[in-house]
Amino acid sequence: MKFDELGLAPEIMTAINDAGYTTPTPIQAEAIPHVIAGRDVLGIAQTGTGKTASFTLPMIHRLMKGRAKARMPRTLILEPTRELAAQVADNFDVYGKNTKLTKALLIGGVSFGDQEKAIMRGADVLIATPGRLLDHVERGGVLLRGVEVLVIDEADRMLDMGFIPDIERIVKLLPFTRQTLFFSATMPPEITRLTQQFLSAPARVEVAPPSSTNDNVSQRLISVSKTQKLKTLKKLFDEEDVTNGIIFCNRKRDIGDLLNALQKSGYPAVSLHGDMDQHMRLKMLDKFKGGEATYLIASDVAARGLDIPAVSHVFNYDVPTHAEDYVHRIGRTGRAGRKGAAITLFSKEDGKYIDSIEKLINRKIDVVKSNDTPEDVTTEKEEKAASKPPRKNDGDKKGNEKGERKGLAAFSKNKKNKKENSDAIPKASHANDKPVQKEPKTAKSSDNASSNTQVGFGENIPAFLKNAPE
Repeated sequence: MKFDELGLAPEIMTAINDAGYTTPTPIQAEAIPHVIAGRDVLGIAQTGTGKTASFTLPMIHRLMKGRAKARMPRTLILEPTRELAAQVADNFDVYGKNTKLTKALLIGGVSFGDQEKAIMRGADVLIATPGRLLDHVERGGVLLRGVEVLVIDEADRMLDMGFIPDIERIVKLLPFTRQTLFFSATMPPEITRLTQQFLSAPARVEVAPPSSTNDNVSQRLISVSKTQKLKTLKKLFDEEDVTNGIIFCNRKRDIGDLLNALQKSGYPAVSLHGDMDQHMRLKMLDKFKGGEATYLIASDVAARGLDIPAVSHVFNYDVPTHAEDYVHRIGRTGRAGRKGAAITLFSKEDGKYIDSIEKLINRKIDVVKSNDTPEDVTTEKEEKAASKPPRKNDGDKKGNEKGERKGLAAFSKNKKNKKENSDAIPKASHANDKPVQKEPKTAKSSDNASSNTQVGFGENIPAFLKNAPE
């Protein structure tokens, strides 16, 4: 099927062609005709499936007739985060450029005054986060009784972020006779309840369940001790053919620490997390999209739904504690038919999370075996401790531990003297991979380059992964 078979207006088709698209994604092909026909739609699809265009394109088609009144938007789109709301607004700019469509964007971090002016001019499309929309409603700046189409996007993320009471309050202010488009990546019981409450005989469109991963993305696990994670990550940057990469951390504090460490070592990196104001978030995204920064460090919530089509690598600095988040993370790469790579650093403490991930995606992830093991890499502090005689009152247990450490250090030293090419990180083989001749990288911006300390990787694979395919 082609876009020109979906019944969209010529002005929209020109914009689609200008953007370089000819074939709709599965969710677009299924959802767009239902939206044009005026039916409610329940769309179950993960990010990266073309979901946003599946509702923006037919909404533009519908809104080409008629005009909005002051303070009374004709359509309302609710998004969980500022970034997602801004991306939807960008979609309307791209595909509605040949129309007289008007829009308003109500998100935090932007002045109320500018937003109120946009509403007063009349908005065919109002795109908002729930909290900021209610702020305007309470101030009397927005009247929702004229809304013809309601879109609730990323509903499961709305649930995670505690927005459901706000959404229920907003829906009560809307006309009963309206079209509702409801999208969610997953369908927990609370989301199912909302669909029964908000939708009327919806067309159900389900594409790419969240347990699936893209075949274009090679997945690897690297066993590494926690103390060696940063060195391991840097070595991967130097040895992988990274065009640009997203690095995921589980905690906001770790995002800041990792950003500082990478910038001090000369790696052009920016970060994205929930506490940033809108201006700073957009600035960081522009740096990443424009190539000024090669690496984007992010949390799951901040990166959910980001539309950055040419990401070459995803690095899981921390193993996600929820298996579904792993699928969402690696879905940032390998888009639009491109090849991608997802590399996860893990230690033995992450075993239960790796098990959950492999169970969800129904496959074993390749474990990279290296010439060195974490035990072969002893820190200077450990070597000094191993060389000291045990204290008299340390007890048998401590004495045994120190003796083992000392023997390990000696074994490690002998073993290292025999090794050749120990700096290389072997990659899991894939049939479509081609050798890439890499040129030495130069840091774009840093006054303090890091030392080239040799890093050892894990041959010491946890028991739960010893039989994983290589």
